[in-house]
Amino acid sequence: MVNLSRTELEQRVAAGDIDTVIVAFTDMQGRLTGKRVSARMFADEVAERGAECCSYLLAVDVDMNTVAGYAMSNWNTGYGDMVMMPDLTTLRLIPWLPGSALVLADLMWHDGSVVEPAPRRVLRRQLDRLNQYGLRAYVATELEFMIFDNTYRQAWAAGYRGLTPASDYNMDYALLASTRLEPLLRDIRRHMQGAGLRCEGVKGECNRGQQEIVFGYDEALITCDNHSVYKHGAKEIADQHGKSLTFMAKYDEREGNSCHIHMSLRTADGSAVLADDGQPHGMSPTFRSFVAGQLATLGELTLFFAPNINSYKRFADRSFAPTVVAWGLDNRTCALRIVGRGRDMRVECRVPGGDVNQYLAVAALIAGGLSGIERDLQLPPPCTGNAYQAADAERLPGTLAEAATLFEGSTVARQAFGADVVAHYVNNARIELAAFNAAVTDWERVRGFERL
Repeated sequence: MVNLSRTELEQRVAAGDIDTVIVAFTDMQGRLTGKRVSARMFADEVAERGAECCSYLLAVDVDMNTVAGYAMSNWNTGYGDMVMMPDLTTLRLIPWLPGSALVLADLMWHDGSVVEPAPRRVLRRQLDRLNQYGLRAYVATELEFMIFDNTYRQAWAAGYRGLTPASDYNMDYALLASTRLEPLLRDIRRHMQGAGLRCEGVKGECNRGQQEIVFGYDEALITCDNHSVYKHGAKEIADQHGKSLTFMAKYDEREGNSCHIHMSLRTADGSAVLADDGQPHGMSPTFRSFVAGQLATLGELTLFFAPNINSYKRFADRSFAPTVVAWGLDNRTCALRIVGRGRDMRVECRVPGGDVNQYLAVAALIAGGLSGIERDLQLPPPCTGNAYQAADAERLPGTLAEAATLFEGSTVARQAFGADVVAHYVNNARIELAAFNAAVTDWERVRGFERL
């Protein structure tokens, strides 16, 4: 999908309508990272040659601290540069930033080789594998977030304590409470339309100030690119409204923020391959093996669905977030939920939270599904009741440490992503665990200051 052609960009630059192009990529933490360049310089040079950035951008923690353990970038390598090579098919206007356009980039080394641990590259490799079977993945991501009446700077100054949610009660599907947020929500929807996304709608969710804006499905890479633009842009637009919003998986002890990922498969000519009315549950043999592979690898690939310490706080029984490895037909207590009929049949993975790196999660779903096709795995019977009470079901990893250990030992992960990528993301998890284990929390002070 071309949002803005290079010719159109050059015309707008000449007319003075665009003066800045943001060249960006999604980092390990799922953040848009990059630099602003002169629109004229972009048209004359950067569009073809790319823009340089420090390799440490894929080797830092969330606080941008340089940390040990990354083979691709460390003090011994000198923290050299990598190249952000623009993918001109992603060039688009950014309506909420006057005079600005944005282009997403692939990361390259100066010798022309690709930076393998880059999230967009990790997904591209799995899409290439899928193409070898004559298949293409179509994806939609459903991000939930919570809105607060405090600005981001006010929230920071308050240590993120005592913030005021933008509603006072459960507002799931509620129109009255959501109407109070409509000036912000409308701006997000309108600006995302202007940035090339296809908005379908918005609804209130269960937690205070919680909302979900849904966009149309598309080819996997396009959807993941749009996900990054939306997640980043929604924060900037909220800031312009004097509010803040968070996609963290579990802000408080109530409902967390999910990111349900819907996936379907088609052949190269666009034919649907998942539905077959003559098969059990209307699922084709290909679809059954694909889902069986996803089910079999959910535990060992959870690190790519739940990448942070906080991600695992969301996995709570009877919370609509999954806790066990189970699949079902339109069953929201299961980790994998089959929805739709005929051409619209698809699998919804309910494991990821709003903090997920969507490129990695979609790559993991494809890798798991392909392992099922390659091994001709048979899909067990669906869960027909409350999956939370399935006593014999395997449980999802309960901590980041457990998920990292499973991922590190996963044969599927190593074969699909490569040993270097596995080591890179396991190191990221270990760094987060070490930082968390060294921190003293408010919870500990409340319990221990006087009473222990």
